Amino acid sequence: MKVFRIEVKLLVAGGRSKQQKKHFETLLPQAKIKSVEIIDVYKICGEFLETERKQIAEMLTNPVSQIAHFKYFPEQFDWALEIGFLPGVTDNIGNTAKEAIGDLIKNRSIKSVHSAQRIFIVGEITRRDIEFLAYSLYNPLIQTIEIKSKKQFYENQGAQTQIHTVNSQDYPDVETIDILNASDEELIEIGKNGVLDKKGFRRGPLALNLDQMKTIADYFRKLGRNPTDLEVEALAQTWSEHCKHTIFASPIDEIQEGLFDAYIKGSTEKIRTQKGKKDFCVSVFKDNSGAIEFDENYLITHKVETHNSPSALDPFGGAITGIVGVNRDTIGFGLGAKPAINMYGFCVADPADKIPLFKTADISQPMLSPDRILDGVVKGVNVGGNCSGIPTPQGFVYFNQKYKGKPLVFVGTVGLIPKMSAGRLSHEKQAQDGDLIVMVGGRVGKDGIHGATFSSEALNEDSPSSAVQIGDPITQKKLSDVIVKEARDQNFYNSMTDNGAGGLSCSVAEMAEESDGCFVDLDKIPLKYHGLSPWEIWISESQERMTFAVPKEKWKNLSSLFSSRGVEATVIGQFTNSGRCVVQNGGKTIMDVDLGFLHNGLPLPNLKTKKPKPKKQKANFPKPENLTDCLLSMLNRPNVASHNFISMQYDHEVQGGSVIKPLQGKGQINGDATITRPLLHLQKGVILSQALYPSLSEIDPYQMTANAIDTAIRNIVATGGNIKHLALLDNFCWCSSDEPERLWQLKEAVRACFDFSVAYETPFISGKDSMFNDFSGFDKNGNPVKISIPPTLLISSIGVIDDVSKSVSMDAKFPGDIVFVIGETSDDLAGSEYLAMIKDDEKHAGNTVPKVDANKNKKTYQAFSRCAEIGLINASQSVHRGGLIVALAKMAMAGKLGMSLDFSRFQSKSSRIDFALFSENGGRIIAIVNPQKAEKFEQIMAELPLQKLGEIRDDERFIVCGKDKKTVIDVDVSEMLNSYKMRFQER
Repeated sequence: MKVFRIEVKLLVAGGRSKQQKKHFETLLPQAKIKSVEIIDVYKICGEFLETERKQIAEMLTNPVSQIAHFKYFPEQFDWALEIGFLPGVTDNIGNTAKEAIGDLIKNRSIKSVHSAQRIFIVGEITRRDIEFLAYSLYNPLIQTIEIKSKKQFYENQGAQTQIHTVNSQDYPDVETIDILNASDEELIEIGKNGVLDKKGFRRGPLALNLDQMKTIADYFRKLGRNPTDLEVEALAQTWSEHCKHTIFASPIDEIQEGLFDAYIKGSTEKIRTQKGKKDFCVSVFKDNSGAIEFDENYLITHKVETHNSPSALDPFGGAITGIVGVNRDTIGFGLGAKPAINMYGFCVADPADKIPLFKTADISQPMLSPDRILDGVVKGVNVGGNCSGIPTPQGFVYFNQKYKGKPLVFVGTVGLIPKMSAGRLSHEKQAQDGDLIVMVGGRVGKDGIHGATFSSEALNEDSPSSAVQIGDPITQKKLSDVIVKEARDQNFYNSMTDNGAGGLSCSVAEMAEESDGCFVDLDKIPLKYHGLSPWEIWISESQERMTFAVPKEKWKNLSSLFSSRGVEATVIGQFTNSGRCVVQNGGKTIMDVDLGFLHNGLPLPNLKTKKPKPKKQKANFPKPENLTDCLLSMLNRPNVASHNFISMQYDHEVQGGSVIKPLQGKGQINGDATITRPLLHLQKGVILSQALYPSLSEIDPYQMTANAIDTAIRNIVATGGNIKHLALLDNFCWCSSDEPERLWQLKEAVRACFDFSVAYETPFISGKDSMFNDFSGFDKNGNPVKISIPPTLLISSIGVIDDVSKSVSMDAKFPGDIVFVIGETSDDLAGSEYLAMIKDDEKHAGNTVPKVDANKNKKTYQAFSRCAEIGLINASQSVHRGGLIVALAKMAMAGKLGMSLDFSRFQSKSSRIDFALFSENGGRIIAIVNPQKAEKFEQIMAELPLQKLGEIRDDERFIVCGKDKKTVIDVDVSEMLNSYKMRFQER
């Protein structure tokens, strides 16, 4: 078929071009770049008349601001770059354009549409410099780039119209893997680097150790045969750390039931028993998300995932796949929940760090810079959420140089589902013997091969590019809508789940446990292109797919519904009660494995821990002379400064339920919690927050966890939520988890999960772990480098507020209001931003760790909730990163009103005023109260530590008096805002 191009340009230079020029000038300040022009390109493969091509061009162009060309030659340029996708990589823009063209022009053969971006540059730039700039624009794992000088461009008559396609073998075979006669060394090699194919190449990591490989060999020895490659690959996916959570499930020291059962699941079971009839949990730890009661008619679900390893290779693809994947965890809950709210979290290195890292000693494979990673993951969540029509109000970004080797990318989704659907409890599902296995949504390709096993290992030179995927939110939106708006409530299916890690090999096999068996015919599975091997089809993690269990008599109606909504649905097999997972290809059985062995045959190690030597460094430095400068510097630190460059990209108003927004007050300050109404006819809202303290994990992992739980809860309470209807989620991201010292840290952290969730009566409802977040590579001189993340636990909190009109924002609102602080202040500076700012050296991290008193704090939070419920609080703010003075400054900046604060009689355990101002010990909330309501407020707080700090001014001066009423801070709110927003204002 013929290929033609449509090139769309702006009539007037746009923001993208200006931003790109600024980006180039930052990278090459010596280059004289006069202008940059960005053109959107569509390469269309199909048979069309000239008039039809013009129609297509008109459809792809906004006539007010754009003009289309079939070949565009600008008057002036020196270099032309064109960036497109490699064959087989998901092209969302191209796919959407193809569908639109099909709707516009009927009865025409259109094979494919491929999008690209052309950049014309005017400037005095050498070939070497242009190649350097080009590398900053594309990721060679998923993209291709074409560089042409002006001379070359004209010699070639512009851009090429050639379209590259996936080249695969026409008739791939199933291979038998001889593991029965393999030596231990060969078994180790297969487990580490994968099956050896016919060309002599290893296929990629299986993440199976020798004990696991021997267990597989023993199983097939009893069957009297060697396994097929598909059987080995399927077992690797199902047994991966990513899927089976081996470290949390294994016996560890004296805890025979494992950390998860003993501490995470154990705490929730204890809390639910204690609550009795007041238990609000409905479904925990057994589905794609956890669910709690929203009201008498609805449940809300929540799940937070990580997508760390893929985001290190391709930040955009990793993040967008993560967010649409966790959306599917919501859609796949029960009989189908509607994605209602998204959240995000990025742990990355300082984007200003330009020192390169490499995967190989010959420094030929550079890692992406922290700047590229941050930009990519922000954009990925942006596209995934905004294009799906799901609000993204809640999130954070945290910086630490130990995330340079591998970033952490957290993505979460809250769902809404009626308690009953077509006369059934909507959170219950079960595939039945005889149900059809139906794959719905996107087709299967090579993208996402070995994603589960890849994510179970450290990042190194052998990490496969095939593990990278790119989610397609448009396709998934159609899939989501037809499920939650139509199919679910017509009782068309008995069960479903998403195709996430391990693809069909995991989703079908997991659902097969419900019926006790399955049979799949790979010949029936729709593919993106020909030539995929059977094992690739079975384990591919290609996105936007769900697996359904459909009664035979309902298939016709369900098929018709999906077809009418433009969603592909295919019967690929049948659920059985055989007790086995059977897969057929070309009429031959290529997998026949007992379900019990597939799911429960994994041998669990007996883990042992070892307590590391304690760190005894103490903070010892003189008090700074100028605390005003200290405050301004603190507000400019990456972990305190505004991240509105992220918040403003993410649509939090879509669906219309936003109440407490990500940016608060006149000053637009990032808040700690957000409130959203998922049902617009009700005043009930969902409150979301989170917390993490990686700076404490190496010092005291137990208190690290305690502080994360306490802060995640306190953030919700300070926004008007009630601790009585609040649940938690845990996301453990650890490093080197085969080392006894790291396991000791993990054990301490999980033990604290039990202690503090029970103390606060806040159950865990869902979670996830990622255990090997390490990078093994080389520095710019070829020297070996290992970078491990700080052990990181993200605690997410979700609550329900009965009346959103009683929610509390952070911004100071009225001059004359009184400023109170609830809770005790002490010299707990270990891991604080203040010490990091003063010393900028981990050796001086201090050992006075903030210790959480859950019983005392719980009383504080209950009393505060009563005050918020009866309208006594005009503004409030949880005290955490940056300490008391940063919390006060944020409230002043949010309201653009000054404060007069008197610390001359301030009661604290702090030995110095700067320690009192910047200590990050927990349990504290700042409350701003109308003077006429202050007496009632103080009565309710009578038995709790409460101090009056000062009042709100009618101007913008922020003044703090210390001992002997001497002024220690005197600054204008506008100056604080400038410091707070300056850090990332160029992004």
